[in-house]
Amino acid sequence: MSVIVDVKDLSKTYEGGFEALKSVSLQIEQGEILALLGPNGAGKTTLISALCGITEPSGGAASVAGHDIQAEFRAARRLIGLVPQEVALEPFEKVINTVRFSRGLFGKPKDDALIERILRQLSLWEKRDARTRELSGGMKRRVLIAKALCHEPQVLFLDEPTAGVDVELRRDMWEVVEGLKSSGVTIILTTHYIEEAEAIADRVAVINRGEILLVEQKAALMQRMGRKSLRIDLREPVPAVPDALAPYALELGSDGHSLTYHYDTKGDGTGITRLLQALAAEGLSLRDIQTTQSSLEEIFVDLVKEDAA
Repeated sequence: MSVIVDVKDLSKTYEGGFEALKSVSLQIEQGEILALLGPNGAGKTTLISALCGITEPSGGAASVAGHDIQAEFRAARRLIGLVPQEVALEPFEKVINTVRFSRGLFGKPKDDALIERILRQLSLWEKRDARTRELSGGMKRRVLIAKALCHEPQVLFLDEPTAGVDVELRRDMWEVVEGLKSSGVTIILTTHYIEEAEAIADRVAVINRGEILLVEQKAALMQRMGRKSLRIDLREPVPAVPDALAPYALELGSDGHSLTYHYDTKGDGTGITRLLQALAAEGLSLRDIQTTQSSLEEIFVDLVKEDAA
């Protein structure tokens, strides 16, 4: 795939000396969903604001489909759709007029067929004549997406698109995002819900304190950094982990009925066979065993902790 957003050493220093972005470099491929993860104040919104022309970078360069975001601002901005965190809609305007107006802001000719298609795609067509103040929080988020799509952008930035939305609506939004990707739109998603990134992203970028810590395929990242755990359920509880099992660094469950063993799948061996033999030698009878793998959230937390150390 070709690169559609190319960021090279982008920096942003605010008055007073605070560095919100520190030489950020990032390439985003056409047609992918990139999840941009980071704690509050990490630089996610500043990066998006710089790429969308809301704030001016202090240094470096970036382009969208070959158009420099500063030297060719208008050409670059026409290719971008932005769904901000804040829901800011004219409360007394009808949904359809709100979307039509946004298309007009980009100098695009009237296209009622396109507007209808977007509203139907976002399950808003039945609400087209409703005033935005009458909509639920989830529906208002959908209107923001419709406004961002009405000028037919190639790149869509979603800044916390499901903040404040209940779980059911959040999953509906994931389906909307998947549908947009299928239509060829490149999507950059920032989110506090890491299960969101785990569910829909192709790649993950982690940013902290204004710096990109890594950019990697989601599946490869989880394979490379994810720990596996073996939970062993015992038939009879034990008051403590036997001394002979100390080398395995087992974690004893609060009720004494389970032991958890963490292991690395990339090592020469998992040690599970030796552990099971050692458990039998100690006279511990097993009721069940099951394995789990670290979630993207656990990997993210570990990365941010390491960066803060």
